[in-house]
Amino acid sequence: MLSTESAATVRATVPAVAGALGTITARFYDTMLGERPELLDGLFNRGNQASGDQRRALAGSIAAFATLLLEHPEERPDALLSRIAHKHVSLGVTEDQYVIVHKYLFDAIASTLGDAATPGVVRAWDEVYWLMAGALIALEARLYAERGHTGRGAWRPWRVTQRCQETPDTASLTLEPEDGAPLPAFLPGQYVSVRTRMPDGVRQARQYSLTGGDGGCRRITVKRLRAVGADPAGEVSTLLHDTVVPGDVLMVSTPAGDVTLSEGEHPLVLVSAGIGCTPMVAMLNRLAEQGSDRRVLVLHADRSPGEHAHREETAALVGALPGASARTWYETGGDEGDGGGSDGDGGDGGTDRGLMDLDGVDLPEGAEVYLCGPLPFMRGVRAQLLAAGVPARRIRYEVFGPDLWLGED
Repeated sequence: MLSTESAATVRATVPAVAGALGTITARFYDTMLGERPELLDGLFNRGNQASGDQRRALAGSIAAFATLLLEHPEERPDALLSRIAHKHVSLGVTEDQYVIVHKYLFDAIASTLGDAATPGVVRAWDEVYWLMAGALIALEARLYAERGHTGRGAWRPWRVTQRCQETPDTASLTLEPEDGAPLPAFLPGQYVSVRTRMPDGVRQARQYSLTGGDGGCRRITVKRLRAVGADPAGEVSTLLHDTVVPGDVLMVSTPAGDVTLSEGEHPLVLVSAGIGCTPMVAMLNRLAEQGSDRRVLVLHADRSPGEHAHREETAALVGALPGASARTWYETGGDEGDGGGSDGDGGDGGTDRGLMDLDGVDLPEGAEVYLCGPLPFMRGVRAQLLAAGVPARRIRYEVFGPDLWLGED
């Protein structure tokens, strides 16, 4: 909880600080990574730095946290910060790094705000920072303890035992621990970070959903990110697609992620687009392993059947679950008007041409909804779900990359 004095100062300066956050975070990252380039090695995603996504996500998280402190001072911030904490745990972020971030962030605040950064203003926002950092450090310490290590023990060598080309741009890699140690448990919906050395010598890490695995192995699915317009190709996904074969060893972190399959008997609606299907595949695999008879509605959108990763596997899993049904939308190449809607008795309820449209889809009452895909897709589908009467609290979403949706209702 903010002190009374700091709360008044933060409330008075939120418009000015929020308006300058884009400049502040850009200056922060440029200066910190310029002076501490070792932080870019395996910790910060330089692709997100180049696109600006990382600084926009940082600005959004700071603004959302400050707003929460002012409007709901009695609430614990765990729900807001859990996503960030899990991402940090997947990268092995340690407590001492918050001190480094503090130095460069507040240097950026002072240089951006100039005379407006009075001692009182700096003191108030310093309190906001350490409340946020302290909450994250506590969450991360608990997550590390659950995994039996500190952040410095997050990475282990894993050997690739199998590679399966799901689509021309999507490959699944089956991994087993190179050190022979027991596999860490994971929850359906979680991800791991994969760290690899790039041709220029800098190590980079990216997160990939766990799509399956038994007692001796784990499987991840990687989509090659191709260059689109001014956006360059994904350097890690390209390297994994072009070079990794069975027998290679990758550095992989412990599983993380807070958007996971819930227990219970209530219905589930799994909504995805593109590579957003991967956490849903893990959830369907777990339900099949349990022999679940829960009502499950699988809704997926993709460009075409040929680009739909895990298409056959998903259909088989839906067919094996007595309470599951599916509906798919393809922008091109689908079978327009061959059924549509869910059939309620397992199997495929039909495919449609175009973008996902929930009009006429029978959403189970009391369902918990899981949502994953490109941000514009998720925003649009979430609006359709809300309009259909699904409570916002029952819609859970996963974002691949920096969470540019953080703090939105």
